Amino acid sequence: MMIGWQTLFYKEILRFWKVGFQTVAAPVLTALMYMLIFGHVLQDRVTVFDGVSYTRFLVPGLVMMSMLQNAFANSASSLVQSKIMGNLVFVLLTPLSHWAWFWAYVLSAALRGLVVGLGVLLVTAWFAGLSMDHPVWILTFAVLGSALLGALGVIAGLWADKFDQLAAFQNFVIMPMTFLSGVFYSIHSLPSFWQAVSHFNPFFYMIDGFRYGFFGQSDVSPWLSLSIVGVALFGVSALTLNLLKRGYKIRH
Repeated sequence: MMIGWQTLFYKEILRFWKVGFQTVAAPVLTALMYMLIFGHVLQDRVTVFDGVSYTRFLVPGLVMMSMLQNAFANSASSLVQSKIMGNLVFVLLTPLSHWAWFWAYVLSAALRGLVVGLGVLLVTAWFAGLSMDHPVWILTFAVLGSALLGALGVIAGLWADKFDQLAAFQNFVIMPMTFLSGVFYSIHSLPSFWQAVSHFNPFFYMIDGFRYGFFGQSDVSPWLSLSIVGVALFGVSALTLNLLKRGYKIRH
């Protein structure tokens, strides 16, 4: 028999899996289009790590980008949808603690991110011939990054009252931070000012550390990336738990 948070976790998994063509297959296809277009156009024009072709360099960035975006979308859209449809009240009537809410929404979001990331990796790696020099680093950053964006999605879902507000959060926060994090380039190819700016973007450390697991090369130390991602996850999780405990915008 499942306990409270496990039941909510299972419900959230069913929610995205029942429309898997939209929530899993579509992001995989999008990432494949990115790889085919950017990989073909920039293959001989962009220099990245020594001994690493641009297409191989691109694949881990696309995998991580897909994981982050879909983990965020899962928890954020679930809460906003429940608010609009009015069924959030049925969850509020249960004796679930804020910890139960946190684990159910964040873990289900992380799971969707990991499933999408695995799908992107399986589809795109065939074109690039990837190796995995440090699989533990790959798994670590995949799990931490998905969990971080899942928790951030809960914050956005609590804050937004309609899909327009959620779309604004995605378009003006998540998308810029994702695309300016080194998915399509090494930050060493940027002018010094923009290199400095990139170091304030936590998404950069998630992608750079994840990429290190494949090539054993990165723009910064993977230990530095791990520290920053860990601190960011702790801070975002603490804020998420505080908002859930207060019932921010869901208990009125």
